[in-house]
Amino acid sequence: MKITFLLTWGDEMGGTEQAVYTQATHLAPRHTVEVLSVVKTRPEPFFGVDDRVPVRYLVDRTGPVPRPVRDSGLGDDECRRLAGLPSDLISPVWEKTFDALTDVEMKRALRTIDTDVLITTSPALMSAVADLVPSRVITIQQEHRPSQLRGGTGEPLLLRAPEIDALVVLTERTRQWLEESLGAAAPRLAAIPNAIPEGFRPRSSLSGRTIVMPRRLVPDKQVDHAIQAFAKVLPDHPGWRLRVFGDGPQLAALRGLVQGLGLHDSVEILGPSQHMTEEWAKASLTILPSQDGEALPLVLLEAFAAGVPAVAYDIVTGPAEIIRHGEDGLLVPPNDIEGLAAAISRLMGDEELLRTFGENAYDGAARFSADTIVAQWESLFEELVARRDDPRRMAERADRMAHRTVHGGAGRFHVAVAADRTAPSTGDQRAREDELAAADANLIRAAGRLSEVRDDLRAPDITLRNFTTVVDVLEEHAIPFVVLRGRDGVHRHRVAVDSADQAKTRAVLAQAYRGRPVYAELLKPRTHAPAVLLGERLDQAGDVAGLRVFWPVTTSSRTLRYGPAYGCDLEFWQKIEEADGGDGQFTAPLRPTGAGSSLPTLTPDATLRVADRELPTLAPFAGRLVTDVAFPIDAVYTWVDDSDPRWQERRAARRAELGLAPEAAGDESARFRNRDELRYSLRSLAMFAPWVRKVYLVTDDQTPEWLDTDHPGIEVVSHSRIFADQDNLPTFNSHAIESQLHRIEGLAEHFLYLNDDVFFGRPVGAELFFQSNGASRFFWSPTTVPLGEATEEDEGYFAAAKNNRRLLEDRFGTTVANSFLHAPHALRKSVLERITEEFAEAAERTAATPLRGWQDISVPSSLHHHYGYLTGTAIPGGIRCAYANVGAYDRHPELTRLLTLRRHDVFCLGEAPDAEVPEDEQARVVETFLKAYFPVPSPYERTHAPQKAQEHHA
Repeated sequence: MKITFLLTWGDEMGGTEQAVYTQATHLAPRHTVEVLSVVKTRPEPFFGVDDRVPVRYLVDRTGPVPRPVRDSGLGDDECRRLAGLPSDLISPVWEKTFDALTDVEMKRALRTIDTDVLITTSPALMSAVADLVPSRVITIQQEHRPSQLRGGTGEPLLLRAPEIDALVVLTERTRQWLEESLGAAAPRLAAIPNAIPEGFRPRSSLSGRTIVMPRRLVPDKQVDHAIQAFAKVLPDHPGWRLRVFGDGPQLAALRGLVQGLGLHDSVEILGPSQHMTEEWAKASLTILPSQDGEALPLVLLEAFAAGVPAVAYDIVTGPAEIIRHGEDGLLVPPNDIEGLAAAISRLMGDEELLRTFGENAYDGAARFSADTIVAQWESLFEELVARRDDPRRMAERADRMAHRTVHGGAGRFHVAVAADRTAPSTGDQRAREDELAAADANLIRAAGRLSEVRDDLRAPDITLRNFTTVVDVLEEHAIPFVVLRGRDGVHRHRVAVDSADQAKTRAVLAQAYRGRPVYAELLKPRTHAPAVLLGERLDQAGDVAGLRVFWPVTTSSRTLRYGPAYGCDLEFWQKIEEADGGDGQFTAPLRPTGAGSSLPTLTPDATLRVADRELPTLAPFAGRLVTDVAFPIDAVYTWVDDSDPRWQERRAARRAELGLAPEAAGDESARFRNRDELRYSLRSLAMFAPWVRKVYLVTDDQTPEWLDTDHPGIEVVSHSRIFADQDNLPTFNSHAIESQLHRIEGLAEHFLYLNDDVFFGRPVGAELFFQSNGASRFFWSPTTVPLGEATEEDEGYFAAAKNNRRLLEDRFGTTVANSFLHAPHALRKSVLERITEEFAEAAERTAATPLRGWQDISVPSSLHHHYGYLTGTAIPGGIRCAYANVGAYDRHPELTRLLTLRRHDVFCLGEAPDAEVPEDEQARVVETFLKAYFPVPSPYERTHAPQKAQEHHA
């Protein structure tokens, strides 16, 4: 069998290159194997290559001019020009290194390639191969990164994977994510880990008291966490050293950290080494504190092959697939530097335990031996090659492509399920879940664990249900507890129990949850590995700082999941007596409360109302905390339906009065476009900002047909009810409408102003937008307002911002240049009133301008924030905000990333005036994305909501 590996650059030092050469070397004795590298970047490759594995190159970049490696009649000027032109095969969003010259050489080489199996090593290469290779060649994408965490580089996986024969990933977590995201469009999926690189590996004696870390010095690797953890424990373990091998942009900062911590005699930051086998032989321990992005780290395999145990963060994928917690290493919750320090200290201070872990690591490395891994690959090759001439192969490929077109998404946006950040169930727990699923038809497997399918529950419903699931058990078994309140905006409920009652609590929870699909994430476990356990197994969990109890739910679309992020935190508080060096108070095991990090007692002396129940708490939590946002907050939307014939007639008539053509285009047209975003923005508000008291919808006497106008939480407000001067109507100037919002009858002093293309992306608290003293928060954008006075040529937004600046300079003698993020605007009615009084002429002029004009001011979206800042009623805030231009094709992958990671507080779907995406395609993309992100109807909708799923009972 002939097998070809396709690399972007085969000469570089990287995990992908190392894994390919290891795999090729072990296949070579039984197959014809070659490596095809698109570009040559070094005179000699970084990794040694087996003589039986030829390496071919397409484009040589080692000289002054990139040139084809083949004999070519192209001159240097032609090659230089081709290398300066963008690639048509591969988008620069996927990979920037490709150009027109690589296109020419890839087309020449791949269209006639003579091989049985072609293995690509990046999504970008996979896309090119799907376009170019002969149909009889078996195509396999070998994915070397956690696909669910990729940005634009991962776009081809969801777009083009249906067109290849197989997609192989390194971990089961990633395989499951692709299976759920691609659905029927998925090709053959498999999880095959990397093999330990070939070669003699001297075994460590573990006597050197040295921690070895080969790491790229980039932010995601979090080498600073390792240095900080080492600094914490070094005083207890003198003589130990930390040696970091690597290079990168953080080199100077990390050396500064070492100096600042006084570690210059104990920490060395060295360059990359080609002799790591020798360094591993001197090591006693390694640390992997990565944040994300580790698919299956070869560095751990190399360490284990030398018998060196490891301590690592338990991130989305990678370390947990290699380290067996408590056997050959320790797993620590992500970003827990204190936990990282405790784990390395445990091994540094226990020579017998260190040696036991080292023995187990060495033995466990056999799971990743080349023979074991290559056998899995050969089995896959045989399976695929055996049916390459079967007519059904191409028919199934066509069906996958059709399914992707119909169900996968729109344009370059692909629907994907949320990335789960905890490990799926395996072994005995998975077998038990299969038993539970067989007994209940309403349970499915999603994100690797049992989930109930519901289309009627919003985030507040889920968090309340998970909270009730905990307190009901505690009350039934008479276990004392108190409900806590925080000050950090976390939306989860918190319950405190004396740590002396931990064993009993876990036992009664296990008993109560037996046979039910209730889970608990172990928070800072002290003996067990970080994990999610079925509730009925909590009696086996060992000592933990807390439990995050949750009942998994997914919607029928599978695009919205409620997992541990919506759970109830059950915390075990320990009392430290004075005899033990404490102060006799209970100490927070996880994070501070609204009353601090310690409590004098856990005996309740007050009650706190949660939903319809009075529950035990402590007096400080029953009253108002200084950080509480206790005042009412409303929301105001301005909305227009540009498809309404009557509105179109009014607008055309108004434009005719002004001597303008009846139709507008470009920026003005885009501002009025209605794609039903309001429905989904209201869904996002109900889902993630349930603290909003009432919604006011300001319109030109228009009402969405789906809106339940009888709902007490929403009110439609006509322009005629808020304009002081009725002669200014009708108006089609958003600046004019916004200048009158403070005149809404019944509007709270504090409110959020939103356009309908702004959405809440995850649960947020009111304190994100307002301080407890009433001050509003605003969010500066990196975009600045150009200097100079407004002119008729200025775009409307910048013209208004310049006019705002002139008013503020005249009033305060201060120049402002900042713009603001496309986020909900936190406003105070009294501040808006003061603005319209102090700047009456500008406000009245704006209100009287029926279409956007270059002399407008923008009151709520800009002037309010600057005026509030200069008068002490508003302060800068921080918010995680995304802006996606749906009019640009290269921004569509960002929608998939938003949907998959759900890490943004808010996001905006905008459209630039010069949109390249046709309007109808934009509409399909927006609708598909919003339906996937917000599948649960809001209470403001009529009876369009799906039928409530049957209540699950255990």
